[in-house]
Amino acid sequence: MAAVHALIQAGMLKKTAFFVETNVGVLPLSTAGGRVRLNQAPPAFKPFHGSKTALAQSIGLSIADLDPLYPIVYGYTGVWTLLIPIKMLTSFSQMKPYTKDFPDILHERPNASLHPFCFETRDADALMHARHFSSPGSGIVEDPVTGTASGVMGAYYKQFINRDLALPATLLIEQGHELDKDGRIYVYLEQIDAELSVSISGEAVHVGEILIDL
Repeated sequence: MAAVHALIQAGMLKKTAFFVETNVGVLPLSTAGGRVRLNQAPPAFKPFHGSKTALAQSIGLSIADLDPLYPIVYGYTGVWTLLIPIKMLTSFSQMKPYTKDFPDILHERPNASLHPFCFETRDADALMHARHFSSPGSGIVEDPVTGTASGVMGAYYKQFINRDLALPATLLIEQGHELDKDGRIYVYLEQIDAELSVSISGEAVHVGEILIDL
């Protein structure tokens, strides 16, 4: 989305609807309405069988901070991430990721990222608040705003929290406040050919320019 925003700002992209070739297939993308909207891969979920105590400790929390009402699962709409339900919003400012420990805890998918979330939010219009701690192999400790994981959260909400959610539905996810970013991701859920379709949209912000000498 940031790349598309940069191309638009540079006057290099005139189309408002096109397709993007990705590692998970060719996905439709549009820029109508001032936001970049991208379809994601069909959602999938796998159970987490590791230690909840070790998992909580790997992000600087205790098992008491985890919300037992909801399952901890690996979710996928293009990239696997572990969704970790947290009881309270105050826990998010206390989080400290011990990234090197992630692969040993994530036995089923050692390259997955961690995505703790809760239903207590800063913005009354948001459904969920989240942070995103990347796999150690990615070279990034924390992503301030994560489109793929937000799409997974929307599918998770429909699958595990509110199966009766009327579709189509639009959900607002907030992320990045602990990094002084006010991230907002819109997640769109639709029923297409008996399958759940997930797309996301958001706005990019110009923060600077660099010159790469090849």
